[in-house]
Amino acid sequence: MDPEKSAAKAPSTTSVTDLSAGDNLAGDPVFGQTKRGLSGRHVQLMALGGSIGTGLFVGIGGVLRTSGPLSLVLGYLCYCIAFIWPCNLAVGEMATYLPIRGSIFEFAKRYVDEAFGFALGWTYFYTAAMLLCAELSAVATVISYWDFETNAAAWVALALVVMVALNVFAVKWYGYPNLLWPQVVLFPSSGRSNIPKSTKILLIIGLILLKFITMCGGNPKHDAYGFRYWKNGDFIRAYWTTGSLGNFLGWWKVVLYAAFSVAGPDLLALAAGEIQNPRRQIPRVAKRAFYRIAGFYIVGVFAVGILCSSRDERLLSALSAGGAGAAASPWVIGIQNLGIEGLPSFINFLILLSAWSCGNAYLYAASRTLYSLALDGQAPKIFKKCTKSGVPLYTVAVPALIACLSFLVASSSSVVVFGWFVNLSTIGFVLSYLGYLVTFVGWYRALKAQGISRDTLPWKAPFQPYSSYFAIGTGCVVVFFSGWNTLEPFDVQGFITSYFGVAFAGFMFVLWKVVKRTKVVNPAEADLVTGKAEVDAECAIWDENPGKERAGMTRMEKIWDSCW
Repeated sequence: MDPEKSAAKAPSTTSVTDLSAGDNLAGDPVFGQTKRGLSGRHVQLMALGGSIGTGLFVGIGGVLRTSGPLSLVLGYLCYCIAFIWPCNLAVGEMATYLPIRGSIFEFAKRYVDEAFGFALGWTYFYTAAMLLCAELSAVATVISYWDFETNAAAWVALALVVMVALNVFAVKWYGYPNLLWPQVVLFPSSGRSNIPKSTKILLIIGLILLKFITMCGGNPKHDAYGFRYWKNGDFIRAYWTTGSLGNFLGWWKVVLYAAFSVAGPDLLALAAGEIQNPRRQIPRVAKRAFYRIAGFYIVGVFAVGILCSSRDERLLSALSAGGAGAAASPWVIGIQNLGIEGLPSFINFLILLSAWSCGNAYLYAASRTLYSLALDGQAPKIFKKCTKSGVPLYTVAVPALIACLSFLVASSSSVVVFGWFVNLSTIGFVLSYLGYLVTFVGWYRALKAQGISRDTLPWKAPFQPYSSYFAIGTGCVVVFFSGWNTLEPFDVQGFITSYFGVAFAGFMFVLWKVVKRTKVVNPAEADLVTGKAEVDAECAIWDENPGKERAGMTRMEKIWDSCW
């Protein structure tokens, strides 16, 4: 029997007691609830698919030109190790202990402050909605590579309709279309032979391999260019000023761009209440997703810095002149320089799929965030309502309506609009992940105050809590200096888009603090137990049959499953 079908028939995929404090919706005929329909592979690839967007294929050309290839690699490497990795581990430990619907926002409410949880939830909702807008703007930018005549708003509308349609399917099928597996969506076979492929992951792997082949002379010009573009001082470039300070600011520019383009912990936190066998799968995702995300990005930015010169004028002119799609991609510019024909349109098509997929992932993220807030009584009750298949339909509608902001492309350059939403979502991402880390510190203090050893937890994340302390410091520095280059000369538009998230998060915190008169949670009184008994009972189904998920798989299928 198909192991995924077996898991789908398990009692855990039917309605069970909702585990959010204060909201028992089990069997509620009015609201319903989401279901555990996501496998570990779904969530692994959601973390990759939602993270690898147009930032790695198009926008990265701008920072390559301003900072140079070495700064590009070092900036991504530092951001992943100093901030994303600890956040993955922190979320994984908390969510493994209590994999509930609402997860990280419920934890923030329990371990830190109810107002903090409210602000964190709404800040992340805003961030996901802005990133959805950014990807829709990117779709319009990419399509204009082929069609300059049609108003870009038409392509935004088309992409948004497709995303909404996919997000109203049952969660069981969500993981597949999100990762661009058209053969699964269009031809869902009943057998186990249907091994899906993710287009965007294959794209970045293919581009990396292309770089290695061409740098050794495997190109029409037989030019073994090697590390030519790293010579003559081009490996690191000064930004804003000259000398060592300029080199440092060039590296910092990359760190800020990495804050926009590298993600992952958020999707793990949001999927905790819908993943099958959470006590086993969440640690696997937390430990492995980082290495895959960091690996794809670090190797990817290393490859693009070898393939394309940071001094190529088209990197800047394509963007400043409103260039679109592959015309602004350093990958394509490098390929064109080698005399390789026929690839620009094909790569542009794959970049289009990448933008659509990433936007689809964050429509899901925004909808599930709003659903979680409603469960906690921090959003209108109507957003708790789910369809019979477990989809919170109204919460999908709200971010879809906000995404209509992307129709700004009708009156402004889609590249300019994309830049606005990049700034708006970057600060939101960093603030959200900072909130996750602060929540972990509250969780750690609560365990210590109540005499619970971390050695007794279902999974104990390594290097904690020290890596979280370091990551909090890193995140604060990133937030504080996120808009430094808008100050001299003062750029009103850039300053607002760079720091709007800080004002929004602060306003939401103060609002809930004043309205509800909340207090900071005493670690000795933090709620570590509500919902745990229900989770333990639910997970016992898988604990009693530890090999159930892989039962019936062939050897090759087990190898494939282990890869993901």
